[in-house]
Amino acid sequence: MAAATLREKQAPLKESYRNDPSSAVVTLFSSGSLDSSNITCTIDTGKAISDAKKVAGLHKNAGGEEPEISGELCSGDMLLEALVACAGVTLKAVSTAMNIPIKNGKVHAEGDLDFKGTMGIDKNAPVGFTTIRLGFELELEEGAEVSDDKIEKLGKLTERYCVVLQTIAKKPDISVTLRGSKQSEDGVESGYAWGQKM
Repeated sequence: MAAATLREKQAPLKESYRNDPSSAVVTLFSSGSLDSSNITCTIDTGKAISDAKKVAGLHKNAGGEEPEISGELCSGDMLLEALVACAGVTLKAVSTAMNIPIKNGKVHAEGDLDFKGTMGIDKNAPVGFTTIRLGFELELEEGAEVSDDKIEKLGKLTERYCVVLQTIAKKPDISVTLRGSKQSEDGVESGYAWGQKM
């Protein structure tokens, strides 16, 4: 039933993408706000969920406060959250399409960081995650008969179609820009800009 509903919803989208490949390309957008009062970035979540603000701050190993005290999230944790969310939704969509009845499950991700890199202590230390481990623990519906081959296919398809996982695994083209304005003591405003492709 769920598989048929999913196929019904996706069929016109797939047809549209086949007929007009450019219609499948969408630009997602996220923004955040900075201010002079603290070292944080407040994620702007949009009108629909405006009360659910997320505030990113420094990890305690980089000089930040404990999140229980500050209420600030480490952006590394948020990256892992995005991976868990995307991988979980992808696995559920794939399992639904394959008629694999999942009763419940857990998705977890953990990543190793060397703070000597991001703190500028050791120029040879990497900045960013060096290892990420993503895992699923699934409980199937009672009486479900699912072959090992089908479970393997579920894993492979989840890996293949998870947007966040594939983005991390295959580095996209990235550009970074910095633009702004400043006012001199005599009231003259000037602009500045910097940019780089990675």
